[in-house]
Parts: sequence; structure tokens; C-alpha cells
Amino acid sequence: MPEKHRRYLEAKQFDGHRYRSWAKNIGPETYQVIDKMLCSCKVEEQSYKACMGLLQLSKKYDEKRLEAACKKAIALSSMNYTTVSNILKHGQDLTALKLKPAATPKHENIRGAAYYS
Repeated sequence: MPEKHRRYLEAKQFDGHRYRSWAKNIGPETYQVIDKMLCSCKVEEQSYKACMGLLQLSKKYDEKRLEAACKKAIALSSMNYTTVSNILKHGQDLTALKLKPAATPKHENIRGAAYYS
């Protein structure tokens, strides 16, 4: 990094450790999302703005809602700011996460697993 960039970074005093500890205070799912975001970039500093945005959502919404939204984002395997923000914006964190297995329709021509045994 150029010297001026390093000085600016040191002045802000935000780093991966600080984001992770802030997320850990909110909850384990939030910590997992922040950790994934920080590890997803080649240069950790590139994800700082997204991490700050995600953690600031705890002020606009509730910390419990942010935790629930992060849990849902983990279940969807889409751990990023946009997904968590959309979950909160549309109130999807308030509904229980329901992942139903596909049911086999009932029909006389469907043989089922027992036929092949």
C-alpha cells in the first residue's frame, strides 16, 4: 500500500479483528458472515466497507433481526451484504426458515423406490 493509504488506514483504526469482535458481540451467525466476507477478498481491506454496512444494519434494525437474517443467509449459502440487507428489508428474517424436501406426487404410474429393490 502507498504510504498515504497506510496512514489513512491507521487513522481509522478499523481492521478485520475489530469487525470480527463487533460481530461476535452481536452473535455467532453475524460473526460467521463477517468472517466469510473478510476472507472472500484477496486483500482484506477491500471488504471493510461491506462489513461496516452490514454491522450498521444492527442500528437500523435490531441486533436480533440481524442475527436471524445472517442465519438465513448462511442457510442460503449467500453470505454477503446484499443478501442480508434484502432479507431485513423484506422482513424475511421474521418468518421461520422452511426448507421442505420435494414431495413425490401420488399417481398410479409412479413406481417409487420399492419397485427397484
